[in-house]
Amino acid sequence: MLLALWGARDFAHYCRRTADASAGGMGYAPDVTILKPLKGVDARMYAGFVSHCRQQYAGNFEIVFGVSSMDDLAVEQIGRLRAEFPDCAIRLVECRARLGTSGKVSNLVQMLREARFEYVVINDSDIRVSPHYLTRVMGCFGAAADMGAAAGIEDARVGMVTAPYLGRTASDGNALTLWARLEALGISTDFLPGVLTARKIEGGIRFGLGSTLAVSRTALAAAGGLEPLVDYLADDYEIGARIAQAGYRVELCGEMVETTVPAYDFRGFWDHQLRWARSTRDSRRLGYVGLGVTYCIPWAVMNCVASGLALWSFTLLSLVALARVSVALSVGVGVLRDGQVLRDIWLLPLRDFCGLGFWAWSFASDTVVWRGERFRLSSGRISRAS
Repeated sequence: MLLALWGARDFAHYCRRTADASAGGMGYAPDVTILKPLKGVDARMYAGFVSHCRQQYAGNFEIVFGVSSMDDLAVEQIGRLRAEFPDCAIRLVECRARLGTSGKVSNLVQMLREARFEYVVINDSDIRVSPHYLTRVMGCFGAAADMGAAAGIEDARVGMVTAPYLGRTASDGNALTLWARLEALGISTDFLPGVLTARKIEGGIRFGLGSTLAVSRTALAAAGGLEPLVDYLADDYEIGARIAQAGYRVELCGEMVETTVPAYDFRGFWDHQLRWARSTRDSRRLGYVGLGVTYCIPWAVMNCVASGLALWSFTLLSLVALARVSVALSVGVGVLRDGQVLRDIWLLPLRDFCGLGFWAWSFASDTVVWRGERFRLSSGRISRAS
């Protein structure tokens, strides 16, 4: 918990320095292509599309959507978007070839061929952004390079910029389920603290987050392109890791985006959390083994039971609870500005018990469920399960 607080403090200082550096050179606004692979219609997906069309960006940008078939339900949404924003450069690409097990990456490979510009931003279909999203994300390429040069870093090339995100629980007529609230709480108070801790102790980010993958095509080509990733589950992680291995820097910018958390039932919550856990396990094996000790509230509660409810064990539990709540507020509210954390903070113990349970159960099998299909996961790659 102390490491997470340290990481959050360091990231907050970095965001302020980046903002100051960008203020002097906010004119860095290269032309950019936004790639959004689609399959079906997700909750609040159209609102996310609209937010991308309303960018207040000095450079040119285009949005390229990709579907595997023109019969996909998302095609109708793209037609509606074109009618609403006739001045926005919107294109729809039919990606007929299935290049690997991952339909998403297969589509991205074919969509990238249609991109007009050197810089590309990839994000998920339901991501919702602010009007200054492109300005702040693309500005990080220039600002981070300037900061690196000022610090005496000879190779300050930035190959990727990624962004933190919060999970917004759907409230548009859907019941707000306990499982959706637990997932959103976990993103803001468990997942992002882990990202910030990794950033601090590893001296930077060496992976990407699917909420935003802003890359230069030069860096992507140096990392091997998208084609080798058509069988990978955690393609976002792999893209960032390979760009870092190619000698480029990966930056975590201070621009927050939103993803939509569906109104999960227990089964949907179970499948998604296990897929997430097993994907992380295969991507960061050693770090994932150590992840189990970070669920401090369950360990402190079990310590109370094991000690026969000794007085000292309750003192330790109180200290642990204080540290856990401090991380939740510092990261969830202070960094992400997620008001849902205040609403659901009383669910932290249950969230941590669930997290510890998923962590332990993730070692029991290699099967994951993704969009209703079952896959076998091995060394990051997926194959269809019988």
